[in-house]
Amino acid sequence: MLNKVSAVARIVGLLLAIVAGFMPGLGFDIALVLVVLGLVAGISMPAENIMRVGVFVLVASSIGAALAHLPAIGTQLGGVFGALGLFAAASLATAIALMLFHRTKEDAMGLGK
Repeated sequence: MLNKVSAVARIVGLLLAIVAGFMPGLGFDIALVLVVLGLVAGISMPAENIMRVGVFVLVASSIGAALAHLPAIGTQLGGVFGALGLFAAASLATAIALMLFHRTKEDAMGLGK
């Protein structure tokens, strides 16, 4: 059940990031919604994807800045990558927190043996 909720949050977050890049003035705090959706989407992130998402978070703003120089559509593409970076950073934060929780839990259980 939680995996399905996480998958829906991931899909909605990606779509909202794309829409936010092309329509920045939607009338509500898009960044807050992207962070909340990212936190939920990170719950089911596999451990082997943490490094890939981390690299994407680091380079998303650079890609957005580079794309912003394109004529006609560059500003919108830069906004899309900025929003995707924000969404991915929130997902990464949840995945790292859960990974640390599980490792600490395993270490604490190992002390009792």
